[in-house]
Amino acid sequence: MTTQPAAPTPSAAFARRTPEETAVQLETSAVSGLTTSEANNRRARYGLNEFDVEDDEPIYLKFFKSFYENPLILLLLASAIVSLAMGQRDDAISITLAILIVVTVAFIQEYRSEKSLEALNKLVPHHCHVIRDDTQSATLASQLVPGDLVKFGIGDRIPADCRLVSSVDLEIDESNLTGENKPCRKVIEAIIGNEYTELSITERKNIAYMGTLVRNGHGTGIVVGTSKETEFGVVFCMMQEVEIRKTPLQLSMDELGKKLSMLSFIIIGVIVLIGLFQGKHWLEMMTIGVSLAVAAIPEGLPIVVTVTLALGVLRMANRKAIIKKLPSVETLGSVNVVCADKTGTLTMNQMTVTKIFTLAEGFPVDVNEGKNVDVDLHPGMRRLLQVGNLCNNAFMDDHSKWIGQPTDIALIEILRGLSISDERPLFERIHEFPFNSEQKFMHVRCAPLPGGNAGNKQTAEHAIDPTNATVSQSGSLGTYYFKGAIEPVLERCVNYYRSEGSQLPLDIEAKDKVMAQANEMATHGLRVLAMAYGNDLDRLTFVGIVAMHDPPRPGVEDSIRTLVGSGVKVIMITGDADATALSIARRLGFPINPGKASCLTGAEIESMTERQLQDAVGHVSVFARTTPKHKMAIVSAFQAKGCIVAMTGDGVNDAPALKLADIGISMGRSGTDVAKEAADMILVDDDFSTILGAVEEGKSIFYNIQNFLTFQLSTSVAALTLIAMATLFGLNNPLNAMQILWINILMDGPPAQSLGVEPVDDEVMKKPPRARDAAILTPLLLRRVLTSAMIIVAGTMFVYVHEMTDGAVTARDTTMTFTTFVFFDMFNALACRSEKKSIFSIGFTTNKMFNFSVMGSIIGQFFVIYMPFFQTVFQTEALTFTDLLGITLLTSSVFWAEEARKFFGGRRNHEKMHGRNAGQGFRRVETEEGEAFEIV
Repeated sequence: MTTQPAAPTPSAAFARRTPEETAVQLETSAVSGLTTSEANNRRARYGLNEFDVEDDEPIYLKFFKSFYENPLILLLLASAIVSLAMGQRDDAISITLAILIVVTVAFIQEYRSEKSLEALNKLVPHHCHVIRDDTQSATLASQLVPGDLVKFGIGDRIPADCRLVSSVDLEIDESNLTGENKPCRKVIEAIIGNEYTELSITERKNIAYMGTLVRNGHGTGIVVGTSKETEFGVVFCMMQEVEIRKTPLQLSMDELGKKLSMLSFIIIGVIVLIGLFQGKHWLEMMTIGVSLAVAAIPEGLPIVVTVTLALGVLRMANRKAIIKKLPSVETLGSVNVVCADKTGTLTMNQMTVTKIFTLAEGFPVDVNEGKNVDVDLHPGMRRLLQVGNLCNNAFMDDHSKWIGQPTDIALIEILRGLSISDERPLFERIHEFPFNSEQKFMHVRCAPLPGGNAGNKQTAEHAIDPTNATVSQSGSLGTYYFKGAIEPVLERCVNYYRSEGSQLPLDIEAKDKVMAQANEMATHGLRVLAMAYGNDLDRLTFVGIVAMHDPPRPGVEDSIRTLVGSGVKVIMITGDADATALSIARRLGFPINPGKASCLTGAEIESMTERQLQDAVGHVSVFARTTPKHKMAIVSAFQAKGCIVAMTGDGVNDAPALKLADIGISMGRSGTDVAKEAADMILVDDDFSTILGAVEEGKSIFYNIQNFLTFQLSTSVAALTLIAMATLFGLNNPLNAMQILWINILMDGPPAQSLGVEPVDDEVMKKPPRARDAAILTPLLLRRVLTSAMIIVAGTMFVYVHEMTDGAVTARDTTMTFTTFVFFDMFNALACRSEKKSIFSIGFTTNKMFNFSVMGSIIGQFFVIYMPFFQTVFQTEALTFTDLLGITLLTSSVFWAEEARKFFGGRRNHEKMHGRNAGQGFRRVETEEGEAFEIV
């Protein structure tokens, strides 16, 4: 980006200097290191080599913040205080218990959510080998200072950013920093390049970075950066600066709390004032006001939301997705952009041979680990596979798992698929020239062992420890087996293999044919390796080429298609080159727009302003050659457009973007501790398809919450209106305080909570994602609420007025009115099980919890009106069977009205998403459910 660039780290500067210049500048020795006294002096100046995490707030303070930072909780507390002041202890106790349950459950769920920065310290090894005063010793890594001389070998984790001064076959796994799974081969020479352009992390081949792992060889290095001056320190600082964003559900619930508080108290205040003007006693009006507050405020809302989210977390765990924060479950249903890291998420992170080409055959042969190839192979293919077998360092560990470079493992796996034996035990490896990233080839010299492998202990594992001998046990000089990039192999070949004993000249025409095949394979995102052999390295015999790729995970293409079809934009972020990335994206089914640039590189992102990047991301499907800074810029650009972004990743380099995203998704198997701690969700099986299930679950949870809101708000509005109408018309209160409390228990209790566990609707993925700022109270929801409330009020007032024929309010009058309202409540709950579908379509038995809860509520109502003890408490009397039958017929009207609306309403065309033009951009659309994003 064109914003102010961050100051370059020490490793960027020292990568351009020689080891001697580095030692001089840091006033140290590349042989004997610092003196102990000088190291102590520098430690006082630079501090410890560790990351300082800011002191966290006390746990009790976090707990109390959960009360006063939530508007709805504050509203409930006020209601409880007023109820207690007016002597309504039962109301006060029930509301207070509801508050404690809500706050405690949410607090426990999120207590461990912010551990991201602490996990970075785990990457710093506790001990390391340092040379001071010309003596090697083990010391704590936190004691290192710039200028220290550190020694490391296979299995060691680098303790600080070091400028290498010696390197013997040193290969370091930097995947948790750069995202590239191939170990980087290190050099000690200074990096020459444009001094005005900062070297990228991957270009600094002479730097060993803190937290990376030595895979091969050994070396020494001078510490040039510690703590926050390291490349991991840059990641640490970026994570500290990331602000934790509220989820859409949290924003919606906050907004709902404010609206309910304002509306409720305004209406209650007006009614109380009217009563006072009518000459009624102030204590009577305050009692009515408290009753109205209890009826109007849905104190069960936070409970049901929390329970619904918690059950969603449990269901997702069964689908191999661990959710760390409750609101994250619902947020998944609002996601409209998924930024997917390629390696390990979209692909299997393992190479597989797919094509073989030999000049002897004359055309490429498609293979799939040998499954599509006849056992009777052409001699040219057999010779090529032999070269790939002998020029190979993969070996099997004690758990029968192949260990080594992905390309080497792929060349071994193809042998197994073709039932060809591993010939390495039959040969003696005389010499090896290891792969070099600049030369881009490797070769070995091998000779057949006398008498085959009889009596010889050599194995494939022994082959990775070559001797320096020049003559084999049999006295033979051996044969060179050569493997590498197409160009360096071809330039050393003079012939090509046709059959055993038959070789033809490798002329220009033959080379052009080979290059044409190699280029064709490369354009399809395949990695190409060439094979040759011979007795002279400058006069080799060309055998052929193999092409391999990292296969997509099963189901990824279908998952991408489903996500795109549901209005979710899926983009790929990778460290691959742009051409390779686009080819892989097409193979995985990403929508590529031919009209505009569908790929942006990290370098192009650097040259853009924030506004330019925001305009560009709408039609980009692939981001290539990216760094942690680029990933954060991409996520920020989408969020600036109002999108809700999910980001997948597994390395430390992904952690800042995972934390910045609305939903950070880490891999469970391949993910680093830092990535897992920064993420909101962990995929146990590293399977991208699991995200599809998570989005489906998230959407379902939100619509279940809306169904619950419809039920609870319609009941609240009905109760509020009923009491308000009685007050305005000078009638006695149709419901007493205990009856209102009982209605609240039914409204906020099991029947309401059972709506939150309604099974996933198979139509839910056809609905577009919600906009971040879309209100939870949509026009359709409000219409449903008001319609149901009007029916409930009309029916209940009819019964109330009808029963008061004698002009006096008796126990029978209130019992009939009370029971009518409760039965309306139960039929309303049945109607609220689905927004669009008829209950006869979804079935009466799909939600057993709902059936049990409604049955329990009805039985409870019978206790209230038939048990003498409860008759005294609730001021009720027994009703006849005819009374109950009439009430049932009347109250079922709210259910049949909803059924009629669903039947005649149909479905809107704008709910059906079309993915054919996906990837070009976004459009905010108005739906009956509120604002949503549509891909166009």
